[in-house]
Amino acid sequence: MAKHKACQELSDYPREVTLSTLRLRVLPPTVLCDTSLESLNLDRNKLKRIPGISQLCNLKKLILSKNDIADFPEEIRSLVHLEKLDLNQNQIRVIPEGIFSCLLKLKHLRLNNNRLSDLPKDLATCQGSLQYLNLSNNLFQDIPQAVLKLASLQDFYIQNNMLHQLPVGLFTGRPLKMFKANGNPLREPPGEVCAGGIQQILSYFSQLQTCQAQEDRRVKTMFLGASLAGKSTICKSLQQRRAVPLSKEARTIGIEISEFRIQDFTFLFWDFAGQLEYYMTHHVFITPQALVILVINFQQYQLNDKVFKELVGFWINNLFMRIPNSVVLPVGTHIDCCDEGEVEAKKQDVMNRIQAMLEERRTSLIHFINNLEDSEESEIYVDQWNRLKETESCTLTILDLISVNCTDYQDIKKLEAAILGHVRNEEIFPNVIRMLPPVYKEVEAAIVDIVQSEGTAEHSMMDLNLLLSELAQRENLTGLGRELLQDVLRYLHHIGLIIWYEEVKQMESMVFLRPAFLITMFKILVRYHLVQQLESISVDTLVGEHATIRDQSNWVWTFKSKAMLCQQAMRALVKHQLPLEGMEDVFEEMMGRKSQKGKLFSLLEHFEICLEVRNTEKLNPAAREFVPGKPWEVTQGHSEACYLFPMYLNHSKDVSEVWGGDHAEDLHLRAYFSPEVPESFFQRLMVKACSFYSAHWVAKMMCLLVCSGKPLLIKENNQKGYSYIELRCRKPAERIEFRITWDLVMAIVSIIRKLSDEWPGLHICLKTPCRTAVCPAEFVWPDLDGKSTVTKEDIKTCGTCSHQFRTELLLPKVLSDVEAPPAQPAAHYYVTSYGTTTFGPSNVHVSRQNILDE
Repeated sequence: MAKHKACQELSDYPREVTLSTLRLRVLPPTVLCDTSLESLNLDRNKLKRIPGISQLCNLKKLILSKNDIADFPEEIRSLVHLEKLDLNQNQIRVIPEGIFSCLLKLKHLRLNNNRLSDLPKDLATCQGSLQYLNLSNNLFQDIPQAVLKLASLQDFYIQNNMLHQLPVGLFTGRPLKMFKANGNPLREPPGEVCAGGIQQILSYFSQLQTCQAQEDRRVKTMFLGASLAGKSTICKSLQQRRAVPLSKEARTIGIEISEFRIQDFTFLFWDFAGQLEYYMTHHVFITPQALVILVINFQQYQLNDKVFKELVGFWINNLFMRIPNSVVLPVGTHIDCCDEGEVEAKKQDVMNRIQAMLEERRTSLIHFINNLEDSEESEIYVDQWNRLKETESCTLTILDLISVNCTDYQDIKKLEAAILGHVRNEEIFPNVIRMLPPVYKEVEAAIVDIVQSEGTAEHSMMDLNLLLSELAQRENLTGLGRELLQDVLRYLHHIGLIIWYEEVKQMESMVFLRPAFLITMFKILVRYHLVQQLESISVDTLVGEHATIRDQSNWVWTFKSKAMLCQQAMRALVKHQLPLEGMEDVFEEMMGRKSQKGKLFSLLEHFEICLEVRNTEKLNPAAREFVPGKPWEVTQGHSEACYLFPMYLNHSKDVSEVWGGDHAEDLHLRAYFSPEVPESFFQRLMVKACSFYSAHWVAKMMCLLVCSGKPLLIKENNQKGYSYIELRCRKPAERIEFRITWDLVMAIVSIIRKLSDEWPGLHICLKTPCRTAVCPAEFVWPDLDGKSTVTKEDIKTCGTCSHQFRTELLLPKVLSDVEAPPAQPAAHYYVTSYGTTTFGPSNVHVSRQNILDE
């Protein structure tokens, strides 16, 4: 206690003590003597027991998160004034009876990330007080009966357990406002219904009051693999029940969707194109709880690391990061081009290498976990440790590889039988059966009927109100209301039958009854050989867009050199590739006009596929002389927007020149990715970051941002075993400026962390290299709590070279006795750079020259 003095702060509780991250194994006697204590925070320690805690008879808040507690502390029953109890992220398996009956004032209880499978019945005695309960990441197979008696419960979390069914009583008779149950193999209601929120769940049960639920056996099946592997051939052969040979020219562009039925199961086939150009859009449609068929061209496959990584390893890695715990069926094709012994050798090699990949990943995670556990300050890495432990429990289910000759229908039938056998296995697919109210199936059937009717346009886009009107005219749907329709559409969107982006404001009133149309729109702009498409736009199309051949040449040059397309070029591309007969209205709605952004652009930006770059104001040649700090005198009107597509970038020379080279004194950190930086991650990071910082330069694996005159370099390195994104800022000239600089760095770190949430199987670790030139050591960042403050220490010592450094040179740090810098006056700036030309209001005043001189 002499070294770690108890921290007392003002809070909701006048008498509060915080003893976090002190590696405590026993409770300090001085704390147990203070019977007036109301709040005690003991999280991130090494506690296994808490003897003597009953002495703190006035305690209202007790935090024991992230310790080593296996046996629930029974002395807690004496804390009769307790209002908040956190015991999450321990190793508790059982809670004995007779504890909660003494805690009649308990409002908040966190038990997540333990090993619980049931709760004591006396938890029900807290029915008048308990408002918050978190049981996520445990082993519950049913909702405990005691929970159903908690009449005051408002927030209930039970994600990542083993629930198959939710009782209707959970959602009635209590003021429940927040409920999350994702990560469970739910059948009733299905997880896709629960994703719609409490109101949709209530609507689901309301529909079942007058009718019986119907079984729905539907499997989303995603075909992945390199280009020309045979994915489309297998899809069409299964669907048409015969061998369907396809030419090279018939290969998939973007994503193609089809439906297929095997006995009592309906399969939604999603055929993903194999070229990397299309992978940027895959994240929009790749979802969990699907069967993944990984198609491998055995004619191309060779028994070496390089070919395995290209044809198999790339997909396995990205599946592991994106949808861990998914089921993968490897399928070897083109076996008619190989002899029998060669097929067996390749089959064995693929399976052995996949298993070696999974084992290597498991070993790597154990290595990371052990490093954190062995650290002298392991308590400051508890969040990272827990994330790693959760990731360690994830693995891909790799089914036995099936080799097929796609030209032989007997082999196609063999594959069909194998697929059916796997989806019937409840251990592999525990939630393949969903229980649905009849209205869900009735609306779905009516939508399919509308799509297939002769009067429906090919695009099948429909306004939500118009769709409701059409459906309500049907005899069995006369009582269909808007809210119920939205519930059904939300479910159909989650399973991939229709597309409805209610979360995108510009799209909330539009329903895509045929997802293939929207995918077609995407693949016009995100596709292989886009330059050739630009060059082949006909003269008639150019004239229709009031463009000339010279404009077309400029579009091609701008795209090749800057990966940018103007709105006019994009309209011409869509007109060139999309049959527009009878689609003029939908074309204008999706593509917009010169002064109006169409809905397609909103979607492209929403999914971080492209970045809008607009000259919002033009310089006024007749303006008076510019005075720094005062706005430009500008002309009226708006020029046409351009869109930057990072996936098409290549060179980095211009960005390097503007940056001016790395300096030894730069503030410098690396975000290490394990197993690697996911495909398209860096491009999406650039789109997100550049949308916040208008002054930017971008290249294929490099991006430079400027904020308040401070340049920040973002660079990707994606070598095997050494995969990271690097951030560099110039060292501030004055100590007072460190806060501004680190705030900029932390803003980008926050974007990286937020993006990484979409890859549950991805591990990220932040490190700062030692500032001694020849020292290879790195300082591992502690857990981040959402604030920019990482540490309060003044000095950090390198364990390798023993050199000491001011902490703010390595980590974000609170500076003592330093006033905040004065706010800069608003100014306008003009930056011309590789990849973007920007004009507009900003809080930064910067020129190319002062960046180089910094």
